[in-house]
Amino acid sequence: MREVPADLTLPAGIVPDEPPSTPVEPRDAATVALLRDTPAGLEVFLLRRVAAMAFAAGMTVFPGGGVDQRDADATVAWAGPGADWWARAFDCTPELARALVCAAVRETFEESGVLLAGPDATSVVADTTPFADARRALVEREVSFAEFLAANSLVLRADLLRPWANWVTPEEEPRRYDTRFFAAALPVGQIADGVTTEASDAAWQRPADALADGGEGRRALMPPTLVTLADLAEHPSVASVMDVDRDVQKILPKLVRDGDRVRVVLPGVDSAGVHSAGADSAGVHSAGTDSAR
Repeated sequence: MREVPADLTLPAGIVPDEPPSTPVEPRDAATVALLRDTPAGLEVFLLRRVAAMAFAAGMTVFPGGGVDQRDADATVAWAGPGADWWARAFDCTPELARALVCAAVRETFEESGVLLAGPDATSVVADTTPFADARRALVEREVSFAEFLAANSLVLRADLLRPWANWVTPEEEPRRYDTRFFAAALPVGQIADGVTTEASDAAWQRPADALADGGEGRRALMPPTLVTLADLAEHPSVASVMDVDRDVQKILPKLVRDGDRVRVVLPGVDSAGVHSAGADSAGVHSAGTDSAR
């Protein structure tokens, strides 16, 4: 379980004054904590969302976004754990699990230029620059991910991903996402560029340093990002992260208004920030909604 600061609040204006009379149905989404090893330690790739975004404007996030209905295409060439395995990991249907994995790989490629795919089940593309036009076409939804892979004789490498977490946007918000978090290593030879209209900047950073920036106001971190960074900060290397066997549980925070502030309250904690009897930490199962469109 992971503690979240009891005084964690959301930035002004991110939540409307009047919540929806009926909670909005969450949209399925996927996000990927992209990792690399450096002499200074483990680093994660972070994007700062542009201020004009309708959801999570200005927040620091991992690459990711909403599931496209075409992500469920069963014709996608696939290597690694199948849809049934991912369905058990995320407690969902195999059809949705397939779409989530495809969305995770597609969104990572669109937002960072990193492609978790290769010519066969044992290799990975070393240079993604030849796919620049295809990347733009994917962003514009001119082609589906399945069409892109087929046209370039590529195989999706599901074995390069690990299930990490599942966070649902609070019911008080007008835009909601049921986001599954993944972890993945930066493939050898590839470069994460962060060339996307959805981010104002991109950077590699040690998780502990990103958390420090959040605590000192240099980064705006939503609870799922904060918790995921804290979990990652406990690992010395990419291999350590990828070796973890995660028990992913769905987490649904609540928002509580406290004057002009909006506090985040997690399961197992009452509105005053007190942990319920028998609750584990903040009710967060080492498991992660932040980077959805």
